[in-house]
Amino acid sequence: MNGLLPDWLLHPATLALLGLAIGSFLNVVIHRLPAMLERDWWRDALHVLSDLESHRRVFGSASPQPMQQSASGLRGAIDALPALSLARPASRCPSCGHRIRAYENIPVLSWLLLRGRCSACGARISPRYPLMELSCALLFAAIGWRMGAQPQALLWCGFAAALLALAWIDWDTTVLPDAITFPLLWAGLLGAALGWTGIAPTTALVGAAAGYLSLWAVYWLFKLATGKEGMGYGDFKLLSALGAWLGWQALLPIVLGASALGAVVGIVMKVSGALREGRYVPFGPFLAGAGLLVMWLGVPATLAWMGWA
Repeated sequence: MNGLLPDWLLHPATLALLGLAIGSFLNVVIHRLPAMLERDWWRDALHVLSDLESHRRVFGSASPQPMQQSASGLRGAIDALPALSLARPASRCPSCGHRIRAYENIPVLSWLLLRGRCSACGARISPRYPLMELSCALLFAAIGWRMGAQPQALLWCGFAAALLALAWIDWDTTVLPDAITFPLLWAGLLGAALGWTGIAPTTALVGAAAGYLSLWAVYWLFKLATGKEGMGYGDFKLLSALGAWLGWQALLPIVLGASALGAVVGIVMKVSGALREGRYVPFGPFLAGAGLLVMWLGVPATLAWMGWA
């Protein structure tokens, strides 16, 4: 016993089972959260189009009739949308609308038994879903093995799950949602303040500030030099969260590792034709991956390996 939880609950095998379940939920988050955000953006657009006083202040005239009609039509379209949240509607096959039954939603096992096909229409189910579940299970097991039967292992499992979700969402949409990055940042600062992460509060605070400001400075230097945006604000927030969890000493190894891996992947995709003209490889997945690696190795071991200890 560790004083709070029985050791078997924190055993790597138990954490792996938890990771399978969390990975299944992350599949939902990765698919639905961007769609929920897009709806929010359209609601914001409706608010702007409907604000007649703002239009008068900005443009010096009343809102033209076509714009008001657009706002009215947009309001009707938004009101007609079906409810969407992480809990509703129930999961369905995107091809035929078949509602996924409980026994068809068992992590990894159901996909194998169904042979990667919908039970109703036979449409292909992407192997990405079971791979996500397995990735989360392996991460949780690795954290349990690395940390031992300590309650803090659950905290770091939550950290890993958030980074997994952020990496896949950014890869799919080039968006890092504030709904995940901000709670991750504050959880890191709070965990340091309460002594749960093993990082001194000052180190975590400096890490959060330095993580944000360093990429913010790179962003503006690049924009002033080229007139283009080299990264998004979500990358600043993600590195800030990593600094809060791992300390300011981890920031440079994370950025260097993410940059190297991102460059290799980008070159391979460009040469293979997988990267379309005008598109770019998002930085968030590589920041998340480098953060996970530094977390698992430990900051002192990472710095020693790089010869900086």
